[in-house]
Amino acid sequence: MIKVIIIDDEPLARSIIIEYIKTFNDIEVVAECNNGYEGIKSITQHQPSLIFLDIQMPKINGFEMLELLPKSPAVIFTTAFDEYAIKAFETHAIDYLLKPFSKERFTIAIQKYKSQTLIDNVSQLPYNQFVSNAIKQPEEKNRIVVKKGDDIRIIPVEELYYIEAYDDYVKIFTKDESYLKKKTMNYYEQVLDNTSFFRVHRSYIINLNQLTKIESFEKNNYIAILKNQKQIPISRNNYSKLKTLLEI
Repeated sequence: MIKVIIIDDEPLARSIIIEYIKTFNDIEVVAECNNGYEGIKSITQHQPSLIFLDIQMPKINGFEMLELLPKSPAVIFTTAFDEYAIKAFETHAIDYLLKPFSKERFTIAIQKYKSQTLIDNVSQLPYNQFVSNAIKQPEEKNRIVVKKGDDIRIIPVEELYYIEAYDDYVKIFTKDESYLKKKTMNYYEQVLDNTSFFRVHRSYIINLNQLTKIESFEKNNYIAILKNQKQIPISRNNYSKLKTLLEI
């Protein structure tokens, strides 16, 4: 039996998927979720093989939800916005159903899932790989969604102090907290606004709005001093680039 979870803030959309699924004897809907928060809890609880996931939802969107999960059930995206189709397939989704979709189109998506399950074991893809190359939606450029324990937090980028490389993760620092995120430094270097964030060292990106001064440290070495008094090393090559950026 294929366990399925439907995650969509529209009750009508969920009911249509349930109606279509009734014709498949080997598929069972184990949960319906109205948003990404509920989706994460249900996926953790039920460990489904497949999820139907809307992209634009309140609180956190579908892509942000996926980033918070350690590994992936297979995903079929359901959305009214075809502009996200490229991003959906970049995340290695099984399929992308554009609302309103027919029973025939839904059946094709199910057949794709079944055929790929036999070949690729799609239910074991790690989520950081699943969404690492995706183009961020507008709201994602202004915030970072993190999970700490059972809590999901949305951090506006202006509250970031710096980001530090941390093995296969990055560590995101605000004034009073730090969070681990399964992303790369290169990812945030590309995504964050380059007029506000600068990679001063291969292991550090700083928020220039939190920078108070630059001090020399030993011979030809420099450190950035942030508002919270944190001292961040600046590589020699990036020191020249930083001076240019700051016009000093």
